[in-house]
Amino acid sequence: MDKKPIALVTGATSGIGQATAQKLASMGYKLIITGRRAERLSAISSLLKGLGAEVLTLCFDVRHQDEVERHLGNLPEEWRNVDVLINNAGLAAGLEPIQEGLTDDWERMIDTNIKGLLYVTRTIAPGMVKRKKGHIFNLGSIAGKEVYPNGNVYCATKHAVDALSQAMRIDMLPYGIKVTQICPGAVETEFSLVRFHDDKSRADAVYKGFTPLQGADIAECIAAALTMPAHLCINDMVVMPVAQANSRNFFKQD
Repeated sequence: MDKKPIALVTGATSGIGQATAQKLASMGYKLIITGRRAERLSAISSLLKGLGAEVLTLCFDVRHQDEVERHLGNLPEEWRNVDVLINNAGLAAGLEPIQEGLTDDWERMIDTNIKGLLYVTRTIAPGMVKRKKGHIFNLGSIAGKEVYPNGNVYCATKHAVDALSQAMRIDMLPYGIKVTQICPGAVETEFSLVRFHDDKSRADAVYKGFTPLQGADIAECIAAALTMPAHLCINDMVVMPVAQANSRNFFKQD
């Protein structure tokens, strides 16, 4: 009997990460899910097991290289051959002009969106290279394709993800490893709540007047890329709500 493929999803405790884990469970994957919130990980693990998936939960912060290496560099033998890596962990913090930005917010975004992605990839990719098999997904953003007012550092981090995705594709080319970047527009998750430091009224206002994407929509995009023929790689996918044309232009109704 064929072994089930293994997928690793970072930032699986909410939003796109959780939806992706659920979708992959329904597709027959074994799931390694990571996040900082132990209770949420436990709840999501139970949900995935209810879908018939085998699940390994790892509670750590991707911002810390030692934690990444300790958890992902010492996986149990039966979990080591990761077939799919979903670099989903990421966030926006603050929405101020550069001269008013909070350096704590900057460091949090840089450490999570760039360094966390690098730490995880550096730990998992060598196994893929050795096996000459694998698919890496990097969750980018429309903010990695454009720059919008007050987006400065967040946009910079997602531009870095865009560049890294292109570079990874080149580096992985001799080994037959696919690299796909998914760049969503407005997705209704905890994204805005985190950006506005738990100001719910401000976060809710972001999605008023139009139908935003949901985490499940992005999960479907990832699933579609995974089901392409072996010789086909989707390098880059920009995904928008119908009501959004780019990072700044929306059609909203009262």
